[in-house]
Amino acid sequence: MKNMNGHDACVVVVDDDMSIRESLSNLIRSSGRKVKTFASAQEFLAGPRREMPGCVVLDVQLPGLSGLDLQKELAKVQPQIPIIFITGHGDIPMTVRAMKAGAIEVLTKPFQNEDLLQAIEEALNRSRQLHLLQSPPETSARRRDITFLDVVGQSAGLRNVLKAIETVAPTDSTVLIQGESGTGKELIARAVHELSARRARPFVKLNCAAIPMGLLESELFGHERGAFTGAIASRVGRFELADGGTLFLDEIGDIPLELQPKLLRVLQDQEFERVGSTRSIRVNVRIVAATHRDLAQMVKEQEFRIDLYYRLYVFPVLLPPLRERPEDIPLLVEHFASKRAERLNLPMPRIAEQTMAALLEYPWPGNIRELENVIERAMILSSGKELVIPLPKPPEGHTPPRPPLVTLAQAERLHILEALEEAQWVVGGLNGAAEKLGLKRTSLAYKMQRLGIVPVRRRRRFAQQGAVVLDTRVESECDASMTISSETGSCVPAGQSKLMSTVRSDGVATYEQAHVS
Repeated sequence: MKNMNGHDACVVVVDDDMSIRESLSNLIRSSGRKVKTFASAQEFLAGPRREMPGCVVLDVQLPGLSGLDLQKELAKVQPQIPIIFITGHGDIPMTVRAMKAGAIEVLTKPFQNEDLLQAIEEALNRSRQLHLLQSPPETSARRRDITFLDVVGQSAGLRNVLKAIETVAPTDSTVLIQGESGTGKELIARAVHELSARRARPFVKLNCAAIPMGLLESELFGHERGAFTGAIASRVGRFELADGGTLFLDEIGDIPLELQPKLLRVLQDQEFERVGSTRSIRVNVRIVAATHRDLAQMVKEQEFRIDLYYRLYVFPVLLPPLRERPEDIPLLVEHFASKRAERLNLPMPRIAEQTMAALLEYPWPGNIRELENVIERAMILSSGKELVIPLPKPPEGHTPPRPPLVTLAQAERLHILEALEEAQWVVGGLNGAAEKLGLKRTSLAYKMQRLGIVPVRRRRRFAQQGAVVLDTRVESECDASMTISSETGSCVPAGQSKLMSTVRSDGVATYEQAHVS
């Protein structure tokens, strides 16, 4: 039996309700996926299966062989098929058993179409990763590369994030992912889980901002029947579902103050009670939290408990916004366009240079999520071989970030450097830098000496002595107490370069020949 993965994988739906089967089949086909439906577990097991499904959408309550029984039968043939359970109210024990058996997701009827499609996407992605891991023997480096398949980009900021995730994932430490909306915090949270020893156990997620305040406690900790008006059956909370695995609390900053002490207790003691119960339940859960809000500022404004803040702030990870990693935009555009073209069975369109230039100039207030939506819309609207991208206007009140202020000495130094570059480092004469700046040659020479600007002749002399000719643009980027390396031309800690240009706190650079042991 062939194990199918990726975009060609078939999604199997098993449900005894014909109307639900047809509805789910139409929904999944509309997303560009192949789908097969069965009315019972026996029908699915009896049918010919030349291909192993990419994932199975399975009703818990089936006539004859139940959904959980079918999961056990599938595990005998292929234990790594991702399973998505759909269930009605009151199926609490089965839900717990399903999650502990390794189900990708358990959706309670009625559920949102977007939730099912997202769960299918995650299931197929896991199926594809498991298929790749089955080839050569698995190594930690190989597992890392596969886990980061959907993390697109080569910028220094993103590389630093991935390196930090690779470091903290094998531990059980709490991770706090901070970043603007749309930067991919959930993708990073899932990478933490997949690179940990808990990767075979459940990854349960909860968006704290999407749940009404009165229901959030029940979602987190569960409730007993009759605990409040409308509680007609017991309910298992996310902490119980995530036992042994990872619980991802998205938008943790939106948890109300009155609920924070109970969350703090679970983080400290791994113990809680369901709403309406006095029986304590112990769990073994790793917490990964995310927020777009400034929790430190919320603590100052007494909107967030300081003890909970420090309990979460064990290993913080800051995701840079897309506007700070423009070099990743071409890679992301190609990734999203290719993904959409493959799903719609369309040829990959050409992206014109002026189109890419416009994408690079746009501030992307919605970050990667906005870019993906723009590319999807462009793929639908483009009729020719070239991708036509109608860029939206930034929302009212959004202004591109202003560059950081510099000191007067730094501004003067940069202005003189620009004039010297334009004059090809000629100081005097009609076409010299002094004339362009409206200064006397001696006045400009004095300012260059005061600001630490090395004349090109001195730089050549240093180069003849074995040093690399310094890039003057690097000089203005070094922080205080840093130096410019004569060997690499980049900022390095003081004491690592034979020729050093030290940038003082007032922005003035001075050069000296250092003695290196």
